[in-house]
Amino acid sequence: MDSGLSVDDIAPIAILMDELRSEDVQLRLNAIHSIPTIALALGPDRAREELVPFLQDSIDDEDEVLLALAEELGRNFEDYIGGKEHAHLLLGPLENLSSVEETLVRDKAAESITKIANVLSSAQIEEHYIPLLKRLSQAEWFTSRTSSAALYPAAYEKVSPPIQDDLRKGFAALGADDTPMVRRAAAKWLGPLLKHYSSQHIMSDGLPVYRRLESDDQDSVRLLTIEDLIVIAQRMSPAEVKEQLLKQVRHSIGDKSWRVRYMAATHFNELAEAVGTELVREELIGQYVQLLKDNEAEVRSAAASQIPGFSKLLDKEVILARIVPCVRDLSQDTSQHVRAALATQISGLAPLLGRESTIEHMLPLFLHLLKDDFPDVRLNIISKLETVNDVIGIELLSENLLPAIVELAEDKSWRVRQAIIEYIPPLAKQLGKPFFDEQLGNLCMSWLGDTVFSIREAATVNLKNLTDVFGVEWAREAIVPKVMGMGKHPNYLFRMTTVQAITIIAPSLTLPIVRSDIIEPLMQLASDPIPNIRFNVAKALEVLASTFGANPEGKEFVRQRIVPVLEQQKNDQDADVRYFAARALQKALSADP
Repeated sequence: MDSGLSVDDIAPIAILMDELRSEDVQLRLNAIHSIPTIALALGPDRAREELVPFLQDSIDDEDEVLLALAEELGRNFEDYIGGKEHAHLLLGPLENLSSVEETLVRDKAAESITKIANVLSSAQIEEHYIPLLKRLSQAEWFTSRTSSAALYPAAYEKVSPPIQDDLRKGFAALGADDTPMVRRAAAKWLGPLLKHYSSQHIMSDGLPVYRRLESDDQDSVRLLTIEDLIVIAQRMSPAEVKEQLLKQVRHSIGDKSWRVRYMAATHFNELAEAVGTELVREELIGQYVQLLKDNEAEVRSAAASQIPGFSKLLDKEVILARIVPCVRDLSQDTSQHVRAALATQISGLAPLLGRESTIEHMLPLFLHLLKDDFPDVRLNIISKLETVNDVIGIELLSENLLPAIVELAEDKSWRVRQAIIEYIPPLAKQLGKPFFDEQLGNLCMSWLGDTVFSIREAATVNLKNLTDVFGVEWAREAIVPKVMGMGKHPNYLFRMTTVQAITIIAPSLTLPIVRSDIIEPLMQLASDPIPNIRFNVAKALEVLASTFGANPEGKEFVRQRIVPVLEQQKNDQDADVRYFAARALQKALSADP
């Protein structure tokens, strides 16, 4: 890599060393981030001979600096030291970082080591990477052994069968380590490693390690084995799963720790797909119902998130008999978070049940959740209504939908109000123009006068999106007159909203509408007593010039109506107005031939 720089152009290695020894943490941090530049200037030979050994010897006591070093060395740093054939030299500094006390640093070092493993040849792996892996795996301090677990998957397929045998034994030792943190790391990385095992070694080596970890006395270890279970199940036949894993499946789903049950619930669909249809019907339906009825709200929430995905694996009759009764109970759950999780997913059952069953069994639950006391529940139902609409039509929901929308639109939390605004355009498309104009049109305009700026801003974007849904002629009749009328309001915030709305909506309108309904009121606001409004008018005029100045008719409009106003604003007494007017004028004149 040639930068065209000489060492004299950049701080030499001696200055870098001084900065890394500085008492100022920020200076040391800056020095670490400049290492690629320094290496580039030094050239590959000096970077290998001077820079890498220096980095290996200088272990900082500040975690932030060490974290930055671990990250930099994993960013294709081998390119600066002569390419892939020298990449193994970076393992030295990273091995040191893999043993420090701070978890974030160790994790980043391990991540960078695995990145380097991907560019190493099999010979380099066996000569340099495997000895490092063994040193870390057998180190006295648990920090090194913890880091080593992450390094096994990257190397396994690149080494010879005898070394693979050693790696399996080494990883099994980590799974039986006396220190819980090491066993946690083994549980975390067992799944990725098992993906590289042959079917024979899954049974002979992987399964015993998994079973030991799955029955660990620490729930922080057991919860990490759920993903290992899924990987093993994916590599086995349904008969083997039934024979070898059924006991562990039951243990995990019925674990005494809610954290393990939560993890099982979170990954339940993956587990169900891995074990096969027969075991799902025989065993997992009952286990899933058990999770939906769990005594911990967090577990019920996680299980509720899996409802549509799991139900896809079942027959319609089974969904109605086993899943729908649980859904009914969850819709009245004492925890608002469970109801909110259910509200996000419940609509996914409609396509599986069909129109008649959805109307009979699910519609009452939709309507019940639309009246929930907790805003997030109502929001989540409304955000997913399109799926239900496709199955049963919006008519059956609209009567109950309107009160829910109005309540959310007036919620005391501005974030709730903002969320419902974002759902209005897709809802409007489903409800149709007549219903929207009659029931929701005034509500959308009222948001333009909200006391919170973010709501007013979202309301203007909402109007643009509605214009895209219903068309410009609808906008001309329903939106433009109301928006422009606010430009005469005595409160400057309303006038400001008019200008900002024009800026956002204009690209969706046509030149005739701008010429007949918008430009004249905007000209009047160009001389508003409030400077903020005047410079926002300049911004709006810039958008109009950019949008409509591309064709002859538009160019004439820009020259006759926009340029004179901007020429006048360019001499405004306010500096901001002058700046934005000058910028807009430049844009407007560039549109002129």
